[in-house]
Amino acid sequence: MKLLVSVRGPVEAVAAARGGAAIADVEYPASALGTPYPLNIRAVRNRLNRAGFDRVLVSTNIGEIPNERANACQAALGVATDLIKFGLGEMPLEAAAYLGREIVRTVRQWYPRKKVYPAVFVDHDMQRFFDVFRDSIQLAKRINSHGVLIDTFNKSIGRGLLDYCTVRDLKGWASKMHRINREAWIAGSIHKDELLSLWQAGADVICVRGAACEPGKGSERFGQVSSKIVANLVATIPHK
Repeated sequence: MKLLVSVRGPVEAVAAARGGAAIADVEYPASALGTPYPLNIRAVRNRLNRAGFDRVLVSTNIGEIPNERANACQAALGVATDLIKFGLGEMPLEAAAYLGREIVRTVRQWYPRKKVYPAVFVDHDMQRFFDVFRDSIQLAKRINSHGVLIDTFNKSIGRGLLDYCTVRDLKGWASKMHRINREAWIAGSIHKDELLSLWQAGADVICVRGAACEPGKGSERFGQVSSKIVANLVATIPHK
């Protein structure tokens, strides 16, 4: 079980690492995944290494809705991180599998040790295209990804993951993911008081942004990541 904290740059990445986050996810928090500039990703990795956090993994994404298959493959290949997420917004299973298979295959050809995760969205509007609890199991198997991230697409309306599904839904989904040896990642405006039940549901990685930020330092997703708050979030992870 690992806590991922989304960070805007090197300063927040070090704060997240000092709090015990296992993954620093470089993003620009204006949209669902929030694609950052490549130089910012590199700066995060360099600063973490200099601060003694070379074991903290760095992740990022290549966007929520891919515009073209070749461009998506090139973007994934060019991302200098340990973990790569790619959104499949507004795509039904067949189209998602067609694109996802090429992205995963491309990354593995050049960088076999990098891990790749499709992000699918639980919002009602998005589930018209893709049923996250049914289709994501098939997606993971068909594209041979390391796992799947369930997230919310619209971060601006005050709704989080558990406004669209239940802990029981997530537990059943995580169990199915584990049966096919894939990781279950979850995100979507998750609050501290929800973490314990989500860990117990079987989540391998829980992704947070607003929950890790200092209150009063900007709007929730544009606040400042706090080491102390991150440490409190990490403390919710059950001991095995």
